Amino acid sequence: MSEQKRAPETGGDASENGTAQSNAQVNEATAEAEATAMADAAIGDPAGEKARLEGEIASLKDKFLRAFAEAENVRRRAEKEIQDAKTYGIASFARDVLNVADDLARALGSVEAEAKATAEGGFKALLDGLELTERGLVRALEKHGIRKIEPKGEKFDPNLHQAMFEVPDPSVPTGTVVQVVQAGYVIGERVLRPAMVGVARGGPKAEANKATGAA
Repeated sequence: MSEQKRAPETGGDASENGTAQSNAQVNEATAEAEATAMADAAIGDPAGEKARLEGEIASLKDKFLRAFAEAENVRRRAEKEIQDAKTYGIASFARDVLNVADDLARALGSVEAEAKATAEGGFKALLDGLELTERGLVRALEKHGIRKIEPKGEKFDPNLHQAMFEVPDPSVPTGTVVQVVQAGYVIGERVLRPAMVGVARGGPKAEANKATGAA
């Protein structure tokens, strides 16, 4: 029995190779398309992307300005608090010192003008020492922003003065301070102690007096 030679089967392999190459090309094209799509998606519309970025920049700028303004406000408040502490921190101590100033003023006020003019020897030295001490105390208070209120002859101001009584006096406008019972003091822009005063009544009104003077 004779054996017949089998022909090589080459047709199937060629077909499979062609199919594989086609599939590889398709896959490569698909990958390129997906990469292009992803790039387009990442870039998006140039005009829209620009608008979005500008919006983000504006938002960040607004947040920065708000934060900067808040920090500036905090800094200013801290500076004011420090300044107030320096200016008004001695208010309680200053009120106690005012009692000493009042005692000195009363001591000097109790001596009659004639006695001061004719004082000699130790009495004169005592008076000079009291006056020197009073002037030094006033300078020390002024050095720390404490000023004496001298309201005599001025219009009564309830923010600075405390009316103790009224004085009938038609020669001056009503509401004029004609007597100071106790001196007042201010520290910085605040009243440390109001001046206790006597106020005139019975005279012309201050507004009418001013209008007459202007005319």
